[in-house]
Amino acid sequence: MLEIQLSFYGRTYTLMRIPRIFHPEAITQLGHITLDDDAAGHVGRVLRMKAGHEVLLFDGLGAEFPSIITEVSKKSVTVEVTKRLERSSESPLDLHLGQVISRGDKMEFTIQKSVELGVNTITPLISERCGVKLDQKRFDKKLSQWQKVAISACEQSGRNIVPTIRPVMSLEQWCTEEYDGLKLNLHPRATYSINTLPAPVKKVRLLIGPEGGLSSEEIDKTRHYQFEEVLLGPRVLRTETAALTAITALQVRFGDLG
Repeated sequence: MLEIQLSFYGRTYTLMRIPRIFHPEAITQLGHITLDDDAAGHVGRVLRMKAGHEVLLFDGLGAEFPSIITEVSKKSVTVEVTKRLERSSESPLDLHLGQVISRGDKMEFTIQKSVELGVNTITPLISERCGVKLDQKRFDKKLSQWQKVAISACEQSGRNIVPTIRPVMSLEQWCTEEYDGLKLNLHPRATYSINTLPAPVKKVRLLIGPEGGLSSEEIDKTRHYQFEEVLLGPRVLRTETAALTAITALQVRFGDLG
């Protein structure tokens, strides 16, 4: 366990927190396992945990596994899995975010917070006004980093199922994919808001455009592919703010927030 000390009105309180650690391979039985390099580095070098400390593993398949660290070296960490617990914190709303790639660390921020809010799938998109221009090799490197951001968000937020970060694709490719749920595109001049959408809704594909917005031709294409236009309110939001606001509104309306 890790100790967190908080002080209030001259008194110090110690809280015990058990770190949640992702294990990339399915945990099929109790007993000793060796953590992968990323997890071992986090446990050993960052958290400075020792033998005898507790961790809570999850393998992305829905369960979590209370474990005891049995050995810590410079290169590896071994734990003993003592129990399997079935626990779900997944929203009843299946939410797929199509996010046009934003500059700098905004994309990582959007991925991190959308995973915390319960998104199931994220597809990074390229549109006409996308400000990020990378070759395939650099996009592949970005994809690996974005998946790590999603894993870290699951560790922090208590999710036991890791959302999928799909390969980068064009906006039109994404729009043409078959989908049997509600398809939404944010538009500042839309007639309806998320609160006016008819319930119940179990699946949503949400499109968030780039900082410069979608072109008129792209908006026409979304209409052609049966995307419903909704607005969030009277103010124009940045792309990362729009994504998280829309996700929150959808989770309040159809999911498990509020």
